[in-house]
Order: sequence, then C-alpha cells, then structure tokens
Amino acid sequence: MKVTVSYIVVALVCLAQQPLFGQQFKLMRFNEDYPLPDPNSNWYQHLKHVGDSTWYVSFGGEARYEYVLTVNEDWSKEGDRTDQYNLQRYLLHADVHLGKAVRLFAQLGSAFQLGGKYEAGPLNEDNLNIQNLFVDVSPLHQPAQTLTIRIGRQELDYGTGRLISVREGTNARKYFTGAKIMYTTPRFGIDALMMMNDEVRPGTFDNTASREINLWGTYAWLAIPASGNFDFYYLGTHRDEARFEEGVAKETRHTIATRYWKYGGGFIYNLEAAYQFGSFGQDDIQAWTLAIDLGYTFEHLAWKPSVNLRNDYISGDGQPGDGKLQTFNPLYPKGGYFGFNPRIGPANLIDLHPYLLLTPGPRLSLQADAVFNWRYATSDGIYRPSGNFNTSGLGSDKRYIGTAYLLSADYSFSTFIKLSCGAQYFHTGAFIHDIVSAPANSCFFNTQLSFRF
Repeated sequence: MKVTVSYIVVALVCLAQQPLFGQQFKLMRFNEDYPLPDPNSNWYQHLKHVGDSTWYVSFGGEARYEYVLTVNEDWSKEGDRTDQYNLQRYLLHADVHLGKAVRLFAQLGSAFQLGGKYEAGPLNEDNLNIQNLFVDVSPLHQPAQTLTIRIGRQELDYGTGRLISVREGTNARKYFTGAKIMYTTPRFGIDALMMMNDEVRPGTFDNTASREINLWGTYAWLAIPASGNFDFYYLGTHRDEARFEEGVAKETRHTIATRYWKYGGGFIYNLEAAYQFGSFGQDDIQAWTLAIDLGYTFEHLAWKPSVNLRNDYISGDGQPGDGKLQTFNPLYPKGGYFGFNPRIGPANLIDLHPYLLLTPGPRLSLQADAVFNWRYATSDGIYRPSGNFNTSGLGSDKRYIGTAYLLSADYSFSTFIKLSCGAQYFHTGAFIHDIVSAPANSCFFNTQLSFRF
C-alpha cells in the first residue's frame, strides 16, 4: 500500500501542472470516439487511434483508489461503530473498428476491498470479470441516421440513472448480457433491449448470467431545439424472489415513464414521472414516482453558482394484505442518488433536497446538499439505494427518517487525474428513534483518486 501511495504522489507532482485537454472521458467508455491523429500528434493520441480512418483500434483504461470511513452506519451506537477500508478498481478496454459496419468492444474489470470489519459485498468486490464484451453491427450508418445491433455483455445507463444505471459510484459497476437495437438521428433516438441480469461473484471470471430475460423494454429521446428534451420509456422486469414489507414472492413489473429536461442557459429543470403495474405473487402492483429538479445557474457571476431544489415522491405500500403492492421498485438505480453511501433508497420515500454548486475554476467544483427524508407510507419500511428491503416500518407510525448534510469537492489535476472528496452527516429522525434501541447519528467520509487514459 505504501508503494502504491508513493507512485500516486509522484504522478500528481508530475501531472498537476498539465493543461486540461479538449477530450473528456465518457461515463460509458464505448461512447468515446477518437479521430485519426495527424503525423505531428503525440504518442497518446496515436494510442487512442491505431490504424486508418475506418479500420482501427483504440485502447483505454482506469485505475481508481478510494478510502472510506463510516461511523454508526446502521444508526446504532451499540458496540464499536467505526469502520474503515480501502477500495480499488481497475478497468482496461480495447475498441476495435472493422470498417464502418462492424465493431468489437472488450473491457476487463477488477474491484477489490482491502480492510473493513465485514465481508465485501458485490458492490465492492469482483476480483476479475468481463465488464463489457459485445459486437456492434450497423446495417445503416449515415451522417443523418444510424441503426446498430449490439449483442453481448454491456453496460446500460439511461436518463439520470434513477431506474437503469451503470452505478459509477460503487466500486464494481453494473452490467447486463443481452441484445439491444439502437436507432439514432440528430434529434431522435430509440433503443429496444432484452437483457439478463448477471450475478456478481467475488472471484475470477465466475460471474454468471441469470439464464432468463429479466429486463426488457424501449427507451426513446426527443430533442426540441430551444425547448428542451423529452424521454419516453417502457421497462419490464422479473424477479423470482422479490422482497418488500409485504413479503417475498415472484414479481413481474412494468414501468411506463416520461422525462422532460434541460440543462444550461441559466435555468435547469428535470421533471420525471413513472407508473408501475404488474403482479407480486397474487397481488396487483400499483406504484408510482414523481421527481422534480429545478435550478438556476448564475453563469456571469464569480464561481458560477447554481442553486437547485429537488423534490421526490416515491410510493410505498399503504395497507399490507389488501391485495395491492404499492411500493415503487427503482429497478437498477445508481447508488448515492440521495447522498453518499446512504441507507435510504428510492422506495416509500418523500424527500426535499436543496443543493448548491460552485465552480471556482476549470479544475475545481464544490457542492453542498441537505436532504430531508420522510416515509411516504407509515405502514411500509425503508429500502436500500439498490431498492432491496432494508428495515421494517411496522414498529413505528412516524414518517420522518432524518436529514443528511453533505459536502463534496472535485479537483482535476489534468484530464487524466481527478481527486474527489465527500463527507456526510446524517441526523436521525423520529422513525429511526422508534425502531433502533440505541439510536445514533451517522457519519461518512470518502476520498477518491482516479486516473483515466
């Protein structure tokens, strides 16, 4: 570990003064596109495009190191409640273009947890796995429109990541195995997909697909110049053993939703609504969510302050045993949507979330948040960020869960190296005081150093 830290310090000293280059890395690395370098380009640009204009290969990767400290993570002060550990993540990919019609993308991933009191879970550890391995075939490839068929293991991320996310915040990223058809024009695009949810195991090349289609649907977007953007989607999911406050049973759930959003140009807005129906055992599913995110960026002021307010309503089960399951299922959401390392997820929840973003310079960004959390239905419990059941709510009729206060900062030493730090203090509310015998406020701190090329 000391050797690793020494190399990191040396790298920071060497690269801290380098400029921020024009190319920015994408969340999904297969969405990057590097042009044919000219003869005077440096070695790095030649590494990103080896070959001619249509037959070429591009290489890239990532190393990420994170330190985590938690205090009273489960809101209890009984026993020794402090834990700390280190996380490491490595990704390496090759993007092979065989002309304009065929493409192969392969990526290896590795995630480790070092230390900690508890055994690492699938979000933190996956020693070595195939993160992406798919082939793209494009029978239609024109400047005004493209049609692509993608088959194989692949990452997915749609919209704000509320329902389908790659989970960038966790140490091990999320992926699926299946097929997707993508049609795109400059102002409209639609994806149709059929996927298997892969089971993550901690060993080497031991992850397995579910061997059944348990995620399917379509996701479309429409851009209207000067008026904003629309997303429309339908998603179907199936789980053999889904757990809610209502119990454990087979679940087949359908989600129909829309989103209207616009970023930049001062005003910021992101409005999203979804309705779910289907079956949970013998019960009918009737669930919904409404998310509102509004803000304004003062682009002409120093530090370009952005003042924002997010408000979420996410249904919970109103009356157990009535033949209706009203708990919303967030499917495959990104962790940390409601704070760093939260124990509260997007089910049976009302939250009010004001936050402020500051940009002191091109390298540094700062954010401060406060998240106020209530249960939507007092007869339902609380759920984890993944959507899995966390704690029963039958022992309390209180709604208020607690308030999270957050501070975070990102500093880019160069295009390749970024340092992120975050701290959270969670003040427990009346509901936690009812269900925990020795309640305590919790704290979370992390610092993360990432290198991409």
